[in-house]
Amino acid sequence: MMDYAGRVAAADTFPKLLRLNAREFGEQIALREKSLGLWRVFTWADYQSRVHDFALGMIELGLGRGDVIGIIGDNRPDWVSAEIATHAIGAMSLGLYRDVLDEEAAYLLTYGEAKLVFAEDEEQVDKLLLLAERVPNLKHIVYSDPRGMRKYDDPRLLPADTLAAMGRARAAREPGIYDRLVDATGGEDVAILCTTSGTTAHPKLAMLAAGRVLKHCATYLSFDPKGPDDEYVSVLPLPWIMEQVYALGKGLLCRMKVNFVEEPDTMMNDFREIAPTFVLFAPRVWEGIAADVRARVMDASPLKQRLYETGMKAGLAALAEGKHSAFADAVLFRALRDRLGFTRLRSAATGGAALGPDTFKFFRAMGVPLRTLYGQTELLGAYTLHRADAVDPDTTGVAMGAEIEIKVENPDVQGIGEIVVRHPNMYLGYYKNEEASKADMQDGWMQSGDAGYFNAAGQLVVIDRIKDLAETSHGEKFSPQYIENKLKFSPYVAEAVVLGAGRDRLAAMICIRYSIISKWAEKKRIGFTTYSDLASRPEVYEMLRSEVESVNATLPPAQRIARFLLLYKELDADDGELTRTRKVRRSVINEKYADIIDGIYGGRSEIPVDTQIQFQDGTTQRIRTTLKVVDLASGHAHAEAAE
Repeated sequence: MMDYAGRVAAADTFPKLLRLNAREFGEQIALREKSLGLWRVFTWADYQSRVHDFALGMIELGLGRGDVIGIIGDNRPDWVSAEIATHAIGAMSLGLYRDVLDEEAAYLLTYGEAKLVFAEDEEQVDKLLLLAERVPNLKHIVYSDPRGMRKYDDPRLLPADTLAAMGRARAAREPGIYDRLVDATGGEDVAILCTTSGTTAHPKLAMLAAGRVLKHCATYLSFDPKGPDDEYVSVLPLPWIMEQVYALGKGLLCRMKVNFVEEPDTMMNDFREIAPTFVLFAPRVWEGIAADVRARVMDASPLKQRLYETGMKAGLAALAEGKHSAFADAVLFRALRDRLGFTRLRSAATGGAALGPDTFKFFRAMGVPLRTLYGQTELLGAYTLHRADAVDPDTTGVAMGAEIEIKVENPDVQGIGEIVVRHPNMYLGYYKNEEASKADMQDGWMQSGDAGYFNAAGQLVVIDRIKDLAETSHGEKFSPQYIENKLKFSPYVAEAVVLGAGRDRLAAMICIRYSIISKWAEKKRIGFTTYSDLASRPEVYEMLRSEVESVNATLPPAQRIARFLLLYKELDADDGELTRTRKVRRSVINEKYADIIDGIYGGRSEIPVDTQIQFQDGTTQRIRTTLKVVDLASGHAHAEAAE
C-alpha cells in the first residue's frame, strides 16, 4: 500500500503535490480528455506546465493571495488546472455548477467578490457577460474553447492560451517565481470555497484547507486503496465536494488516472471505452442506468426478455444468500457489464443522496461492487463507507478511520437521533458567515441535520433529513425519501414527492420518465404531443398505478400511498424544486404546488392547472391541463384524464 500520509507530509497543498508528482513521475499519464473523438493524454509534466502558466498569468494580471477565482464549465483538464493554479498564487477557488442560473451565479460571484472567472466556452461566457452590472468586481473572463468567440469585443475577455503565454513570459523575466509562490502555500490556508448542497435559497460557502482535504483523502485511501494503475472517469460536477475529493485530492495523492468525457451526451460511450476500475455516481445516475437497462429489455425479443428475467431472478436470489450466481453471469450479467463499461470495476460508490435498496441490489446482483458512502461538504465529503466484505444496502457503512468520531445525539426510544460528527480535517467555517459556522458546530461536533442510528452490526443507518421526517395525523412516522426511492426504482418514474405530514394518509406527486414512457407510448400507438400531454394519458396513468401498487405491496399499511397524480412537468433545479445534487426542496414544493396538494387531500378527482413554465433559455410556455387523481384505496381512478 502507498504511504499516503507520507506524501501529504511532503506536500500539503495541491500545487506542492502536483509539483512533486511532476518531478518524480513526469512522463506518466495523469489525465485524459476525449476531444473530437480521440483521447488526448496529459502527463504529470503537462499538467504541471499548464498550472504553472495559468498561475503566473494571473500574477501578471495583478491577482494574488486572498482573491477569489471562479471556475465554471464541464469537467475538463483546464478546470482542474485552473483550480490548482488559483491555490498556487494563494487565492481561493470557487466552483460554479455549469447549469447555474443567472441569479445564483450573480449571488456567488458577488458574495465572493470574484475578480476572475475561468469559463469553458461561449455558452458560459454569454452567461457571465449578462451579469456584468451585477458582478462589479469581475475584471477578467478567461475562456478555454475559442469557437464562436471572434464576434465578441469585451476588454474582460482573455483566451486561456493567451493567459498561459503571459505566464510563460513572466517566468522568463522572473526565474524561480513559481516555486517561491508554491513554497509559500500552506496546508491550513483556505484554498477552496465549496458550495453546500443545502435546501436554502442561497448555498453557503464552506472554507476548505487543501492540506485537510489531502489528509482526509489519505484516510479514505487507507480504507479503500487506489493507485497509479486505477482509472477514474470524472462525470459528476466538479464543484461538488466528492468530485473535488476524487478528481483532485485522490487524483493527486494516489495518482490514479482521471479521464474526462467529450460531452455529457457521450458519457456512457466514453465511459465504456475507458472501462474504469473505479466509479462514483450520484443516485440519479445509477437510477438512470438501471431504468435504461430495463427500457432496453422492453424493446428486446421475447427470448432476451426471458433470459433477462431468469438471470435477474437467479442473481438476486444468490445475492440474498451473500453469493454471486455463475449461471446469471453466463446468461445475462457478463454481457450487461460489458455493454455498460463495468468489466474492470474493482470498486464502485454512490453518494450525495440516498439510493433506493432495490436499485442498489440490482447492481450488486449484476456483479458491480457497489458501496454507499455518506458525508457532508463541511466534513470534506464522505467519512463512512461499506467495508468490501460487509455491504448492506440499508446502511451507509462504518467510519473510514479511527480518527473519525460519529455519534447519534438525543436518540428516541428506537435509538434514532441526529447524526453528529467530528474529525481532525473538517472545514474552517463558512465564508463571511461566522454566525452560521457557530450554529452548525457544537463543541467541535458538526450537526449533520440527518436522522439515523447504528444497527446491530455497528453500521450507520441514515433515514432522512430530520426536518423531512414526517408523521401522519394518526401518529405513524414515515420517511418520504425512503418511499420515493422505492418508487424511482421503476423505469417509468423519474422523480417523486411523497406527502402526508399531518395528514390522515400518504399521497404522491410523480414525474414520469419521459424518455422511456414516450418510447413505450409510441410502441403502443398512443398519440401525444408534449410531456404534459403524455402525462395526462389514461394508459400512462394505468401503467403508473400498477407501479405504485407494486411498491405499496412492499410497505407497511400505514406507509402505503393512498392517492397519487402525475405532474404536468419534471421537477427542475432551475425552478428551485431540486438542489444541484437532485435533492427535493420540500418547502419549495409545498409552497409552489399548494393548490394541487390541497386538491389531493380535499378529495378532488380532478385538479385544473393553468400556469406558465419558464425554460433555461428564457422562453415560457403556458400549460393548461387537468390532473387526474388516482385513488388506490378504492382501487380505481376518480376520473379520466382530460383530453
